Amino acid sequence: MRLLFIRRRPARARTASQRGFSMLELSIALVVIGLIVGAVAVGRDLQRNASYQRISSSFVQGWLMAYDAYVAGTGIVPGDSATAPTGLVNGNTSELCGTALQNVFLAAGIRLPQGRTEGQADRYAYLDSNGNPQEVQVCFQNVNWAEPGSAVGAYVSRPRNVMVLRGMTPALASLLDAQIDGSADARFGRMRENSQAGLVAVTTGVPWSVDERMAFGSTAATTLDESQVAVVTGWVVMNR
Repeated sequence: MRLLFIRRRPARARTASQRGFSMLELSIALVVIGLIVGAVAVGRDLQRNASYQRISSSFVQGWLMAYDAYVAGTGIVPGDSATAPTGLVNGNTSELCGTALQNVFLAAGIRLPQGRTEGQADRYAYLDSNGNPQEVQVCFQNVNWAEPGSAVGAYVSRPRNVMVLRGMTPALASLLDAQIDGSADARFGRMRENSQAGLVAVTTGVPWSVDERMAFGSTAATTLDESQVAVVTGWVVMNR
């Protein structure tokens, strides 16, 4: 009987293309990915903050200066009667907004701040913290404004002309508030939330009514990255 010997071929070594990743290599890859994601997030925050600063310095301050220039040049507040002035914006009939607002300033020879586009100098487009488009709009109005009364802690409501800032995200509102009056307080200071500005019974500072976790049109925190962030309306009291 003959014995058959079968020679087993040695297993071929795996090539570099067949070799898997080691734990060290996977860890390094994850660290690099994390650094890239972090750098993108930081860059996005820096870009957004730069946009907010432009809104503050060019747009909002530009309209404040335009208002003062109008009063100094005409002797009346925007929209008021030149023959029978009341000292109230638009004669206290309504908000002075949009095309009507721009025409009043242009007729007085006042240069308008740079806005969203030609014919929309009263608006400025920007991105919220989730990267969604938002638009802040400027108007002027006469409103009830709470001021200190005859005793400490007592307040009275008086008519005051204000610049209306509509469509601000909480982050933008807080930044503008801090830069305009030094405190991000919705109740006190030169800039206030519209729902708090005229309250005489509120004697302590309050935060703005919405924050960055809230979705547009809601006051409940959703913390959804894809949601358009909720917005608020603020008033900035004018000198006249």
